[in-house]
Amino acid sequence: MKNILIIHTGGTISMLENKNTGEVTTTNRHPLKDLSNQLELPAQIDEIIPFSVPSPQITPQHMLQLAKKINELADDYDGFVVTHGTDTLEETAYFLDLVVETNKPVIITGAMRSTNEIGSDALYNLISSLRTTASDQAWNKGVLVVMNDEIHTARNVTKTSTSNVATFQSPQYGPIGIVTKDSIIFHHTILSRVTYSINETTKNVFLLKAYAGMNGQILEAIHALKPDGIVIEGLGQGNLPIDTVSSLQQIIDENIPVILVSRCYQGIVQPTYGYDGGGKDLKDMGVIFANGLTGPKARLKLLITLETTTNHDALKETFEKSY
Repeated sequence: MKNILIIHTGGTISMLENKNTGEVTTTNRHPLKDLSNQLELPAQIDEIIPFSVPSPQITPQHMLQLAKKINELADDYDGFVVTHGTDTLEETAYFLDLVVETNKPVIITGAMRSTNEIGSDALYNLISSLRTTASDQAWNKGVLVVMNDEIHTARNVTKTSTSNVATFQSPQYGPIGIVTKDSIIFHHTILSRVTYSINETTKNVFLLKAYAGMNGQILEAIHALKPDGIVIEGLGQGNLPIDTVSSLQQIIDENIPVILVSRCYQGIVQPTYGYDGGGKDLKDMGVIFANGLTGPKARLKLLITLETTTNHDALKETFEKSY
C-alpha cells in the first residue's frame, strides 16, 4: 500500500460559498481535510496544512517552504499531493519542478468551484490526484498538475480561462496523460529534468509585457530600482519597439540579465528579425532567449538560477534548454 502525503495550502479548493451572498471565501476548517481516508483508495494518506492562503498571496518564499518540506519528507512517502489556489498554481508547480529533488510523484491540484458549489470539481480533482500519485507510471515525470481528468507537466501548463473548470491547458504540447474511471494513462513523458539546490530566494526580478508604442521609460524606472534581473514578454518571435533599445542596452551593459520570452502562448522566441529591436538585434545586444517558457515561469527560473550563478554564459545555457 502506498503512503501519500496531502499538503493543503489554501485556495478555492479550501473555500466555501456563502449561499446567501454567493461570495466564496476562506473557512476555519479545510472542507476536504480528513475526507481522503473515506474514499477507499489503495493508499495510506496523511495530511498537513503548513499555511493556508489564497493563491494571489503565494510568494516564492511559500513555494520554497513547500519544496523544502517535500524534500525533507521524500523518504517517508511514496508521493505527494499539493492542493493550491488556481491563480498561481502553475507558478508554484514550476517552482517545485525546479527545486524538488525527488523522482517520486508530486501532484498539484486545485478547484475552480468551491466544495459546496453546484458542480464543484474540488473533491473529484483531489481523488484524481491521489489516484495519479499512487500510479507507478507517475514516477520520474517531474511535478504534474492534475485537473479535469487531465495530467499536465508543470513546465507547459497554464491557466487559460478565468472560470471554466477546463481552465488548465498545455497549449504547446497538450496534456501528458489522462485520468479515466479505472486507469491512469500516460501517452508521453518528459525527456529530461534539471533541479537546483537553493536555500533561499533573495533576488529581485521584474516581469514586463511589451506593447505597441512601448518606450524606455518603464525600463529606466526599473533600472533605478537596481534589479537583479528582468524578464520581458516580447512581441511575436521575440521583438521589441525601437524606443526600448537604448534603455535596454544600458541595463545589459551593467551585467543585469535580461530574459526574453514571447507574449504569444505558442511557439518560441527566435533571432529572426535584424531591424533595431528585432530578435537578432536583441540577441546580439546580449538579451538571453528562453526556450518556450511563459513570462511568469521564466521569472521564477531566473529567481532560482540567480541563487546559483550570475554568469551570463551559464544563464544563457540554462535558458536555452527545453526544460
